[in-house]
Amino acid sequence: MLTVTTNGSAPRVPAASRHPDGGPSPHAGSPDPRRWWALAAVATAQFMIGIDLTIMNIALPSVQRSLHLSDSTRQWVITLFALAYGGLLLLGGRLSNLVGRRRVLMAGLIGFAAASALGGAATGPAMLLVSRALQGVFGALLTPAVLATLAATFPAPAERGRAFGVYGTVMGSSSGIGVLLGGVLTDSLDWRWCMYVNLPFAALAAGGVLFAVRPVPRTAGARIDVTGAVLATAGLMALVFGCARAEPDGWDSPRTFGPLAAGVAALVAFAWAQTRAEAPLLPPRVVLDRRRGGSYLAVLSLAAGMFSALFFLTFYLQNVLGYSPVRAGLAFLPLTAGLMAGVRAVSRLLARAPVWALLCPGLLTIAAGLALLGLVEPGSGYWLGVLPVFLLVGLGTGWVLVTANSTATLGAGADSAVAGAMVMTSQQVGASLGTALLSTIAGTAAARYHGRTPAEATVHGLNVASLGAAGFLCLAALVVFLIARPSGARPSAARPGAPQGAGRS
Repeated sequence: MLTVTTNGSAPRVPAASRHPDGGPSPHAGSPDPRRWWALAAVATAQFMIGIDLTIMNIALPSVQRSLHLSDSTRQWVITLFALAYGGLLLLGGRLSNLVGRRRVLMAGLIGFAAASALGGAATGPAMLLVSRALQGVFGALLTPAVLATLAATFPAPAERGRAFGVYGTVMGSSSGIGVLLGGVLTDSLDWRWCMYVNLPFAALAAGGVLFAVRPVPRTAGARIDVTGAVLATAGLMALVFGCARAEPDGWDSPRTFGPLAAGVAALVAFAWAQTRAEAPLLPPRVVLDRRRGGSYLAVLSLAAGMFSALFFLTFYLQNVLGYSPVRAGLAFLPLTAGLMAGVRAVSRLLARAPVWALLCPGLLTIAAGLALLGLVEPGSGYWLGVLPVFLLVGLGTGWVLVTANSTATLGAGADSAVAGAMVMTSQQVGASLGTALLSTIAGTAAARYHGRTPAEATVHGLNVASLGAAGFLCLAALVVFLIARPSGARPSAARPGAPQGAGRS
């Protein structure tokens, strides 16, 4: 088996011959025969988390009537999940090394199922809100372990592209499917089934993990950076909370800028602390790698655009076109079709194209979809006004997510879990910031517009915010290009699917 030597240094062990945690594998050169079952198991786990990010959105009016939630309380059904999930992802990444990926996967699945059952049986607001927070906690435990398992199980470039393609499809389509599933379950059964539906998913995933994911010893000497964990968790939670308050309270409210300022301060302190910690929660080498840095920025920008588009289109379909919740959910299906097309196309290029050449076209494709959304009118209808937007946003999302997830965990060794967790952290922060900022822009533009009907004002606000988001994504594509494309890089460098040691950016 060939080894690669870099600048006269000692030969590296090829990626296919390395242990999942970075050392030589005891079964070098022999792929795990159960690796595709492992992929199915962890993809099911991530799908369950993904649908829970949106499944309660359409069910929220029914939840409010059933549990007598006040208007000020109902938003916490959504916000608490996002707070706990986004704030604890980095800590979850380190726990995978401390405890072991298989144990973390099982603990996360069991905990998520229990939290879902608690929410489905809720007799009052407090019980439901606690369950949503717990879902976020166990989701933050699961996602980094899922990504670390994929990175370790599929080191070969060709199979890695296919595996992350499947993962990207699952992760990207889960939000749209969550909206559809929430509408169907609420209309045909009861909102409680939006929580109970997680139980069969968790059971299937747990069975697959026990069957296909091999136990891996915990990383030797792994420790928790307590200071880093507190600063990162507090900073991310404050940032997400501040963004969530921007729409109802306004950007000039102390409830908004106070948490945002505190969150930024905590994250700055976290970054400083990581350069001095003996066992940092997020080693600087993870984010200073140009490929990973570009990937994280691309995902943050993607999330700001994609989730804002989904937010706007939900209101356009129901409030302007008059769609029912189920019909609106069905209208989101082309998003999944576009996403699958993007995944299929980019998976073949992962081993051959530089990272920047994959991320930038994906961001520009989403920008094109948002630009079309900026031209929608009240009478545009679905087929000419909305369908092209779904297809373009889905295509670009699949393209970027697969590239970013594969790049983030490539060659990360024992940092795979936390490197993968940063992808989802970037997505959560981007989605929260983008939705809050663009919703404010849309609301302000609509309030200042003197149209003949409320629908015209709503659509005008949507147009202004969408065009602004399109411009932002074009700028983000330029910055990603400058970050991820180092000057003088060899043609083979910076490929997300390339074997470890075959070239670095």
